[in-house]
Amino acid sequence: LFVVRRDQDIYIQTLRKLFNESHGIFMGLQRSEEELAGKSRKAQLVQVSKNYRSVIRACMEDMHEAAVSTRDPALQGQYSTQVSILSAMELIWNLCEILFVEAATAGPLLLRLLDWVRLHVCDVDSMVREVLSSESPSKHKLFWNVVDVFVLQGRMDEARHLLSKEASANPTSVNMCKILDDLMKKMPVPSLSNTQTLTELELKWQHWHEECQRYLQDGTFASSPHMESICKILLGDEEAILEKKELMTTWYHFLVTRLLYSHPTVKPMELRFYAQSSMDLFLGGESSPEPLDMILMAAFEFEMHQVIKECSIVLSNWWFVAHLTDLLDHCKLLQSHNLYFGSNMREFLLLEYASVLFSHHSLWQLGVDYFDHCPEYGRVYLELHIERIPLSTEQKALKVLRICEQRQMHEQVRSVCKIMAMKALRNSRLGSALSWSIRAKDAAFATLISDRFLKDYCERGCFSDLDLIDNLGPSMLLSDRLTFLGKYREFHRLYGEKRFPEAARLLLTLMTAHIAPCSFWMTLLTDALPLLEQKEVIFSAEQTYELMRCLEDLTAGNPDKQKFQDDDIETTKVEMLRLALARNLARVIVKEGTVEGS
Repeated sequence: LFVVRRDQDIYIQTLRKLFNESHGIFMGLQRSEEELAGKSRKAQLVQVSKNYRSVIRACMEDMHEAAVSTRDPALQGQYSTQVSILSAMELIWNLCEILFVEAATAGPLLLRLLDWVRLHVCDVDSMVREVLSSESPSKHKLFWNVVDVFVLQGRMDEARHLLSKEASANPTSVNMCKILDDLMKKMPVPSLSNTQTLTELELKWQHWHEECQRYLQDGTFASSPHMESICKILLGDEEAILEKKELMTTWYHFLVTRLLYSHPTVKPMELRFYAQSSMDLFLGGESSPEPLDMILMAAFEFEMHQVIKECSIVLSNWWFVAHLTDLLDHCKLLQSHNLYFGSNMREFLLLEYASVLFSHHSLWQLGVDYFDHCPEYGRVYLELHIERIPLSTEQKALKVLRICEQRQMHEQVRSVCKIMAMKALRNSRLGSALSWSIRAKDAAFATLISDRFLKDYCERGCFSDLDLIDNLGPSMLLSDRLTFLGKYREFHRLYGEKRFPEAARLLLTLMTAHIAPCSFWMTLLTDALPLLEQKEVIFSAEQTYELMRCLEDLTAGNPDKQKFQDDDIETTKVEMLRLALARNLARVIVKEGTVEGS
């Protein structure tokens, strides 16, 4: 039994910012200069990655504010869960940025990992604020915990600042504080600039390490267990670091602290060994790794595909994996990985994400751009999805139509126009229906609507939507019936402008060209009556004979001849027409004879 549900995340209002703003970053990345090489290209990709992270963080802050401001416990729980998910997403993305996008090398790698830990391990921030805001920080019960936190995160300047408070408050520890301060000050750290080689750094670090060892063995800090513990941490003593487990809260914090004080020049490929042993030591068999731990471990092992796979399973939507995979693909890191069922991993995930967007009433417009950047299957997916969009308003239909026309999706253009034409027809909006059917180039439907126009005219004696019919232009050639409708309206216009000879010629053409429906012939002949009765002779003898022939064809060829004869109104019309035609013929013969005689 499979439980099928829609992706709920796209309906969370606060996450709309995530989808909308990341779309702009995604589009910018697709248009970016591929020609940029080396450092310029890498810097560009790192900036794109940071932009994505800033959007995640902004959404996380909005969600946190929403959780704080709401009084509904259920909503509060929902928002808090989303904050946790967004926090985990940023944590994973940041690590991938360091290891894969920036590809930090030995030395700068440790500095990046320290920044990563400081940014994401925030559990101790409230404790730090509490101690620093007290009247006498060194007397506070959590004072040494805060010093330890600073040391564990490599924040030496802040740790030294607190030690100076201890020295001024406790004269007996001045000497120890000064020595520890000196050790912290002299600790060699990698630099982001290439001012020193790794060999130089390792030599300096070895000398500094030996100095720390000497002070510890001399018993310099024997009278202060807190400072002795800090000195052991500086020496990279795993037991001493693990004693501060509660302050680090996570195994990856322990990993970075351990590297800082035991192997600051760690190479990227060595991370997997330290990461695995750090997780084992930190968890100590007491608890099993969480899904987040397994994702981070896969990243430390440089198993990009495993990271993406695990995230796809664990996270509640496709946003994260789609955008991360696209970024890694632009870094040329996923080129060799094709899926057994066709497209590559990037395209597969983008297709899934865009398909989810299409299930939303307004976010579907973003999905169009994602499909556009899937070269293999994007077009097919777009065609299938765009046909399923509910065309609730004419404005929405026009948006869909514009998208289809821009991409030469002719079949979908016709489909949208037909749907809208049918809707308009159901609502008796004949003008709109005709406009859509012309746009769809649907001759059969245009004929149907033209018949409705003519039927309405017969019933009401006037046309609706004159502006549309008057401006059909070449579109009237779509079907014979539409041509007739346009020309018949032109006849009325000529008649209204008292251009009787032109109106008469057009009327006769409509009769003799056989584009008028048979049911409309009587109406056309009736329209000829006022022209036949004009003081000035308008129809020539030849034209009058043509009208007579049309009248006889109508009465003789009508299948309901008996019914036609029994209808008093129709019979009266026929008699009036015959009389008018005969009178006109007499007048025209006299006129033409007079002209010839003179």
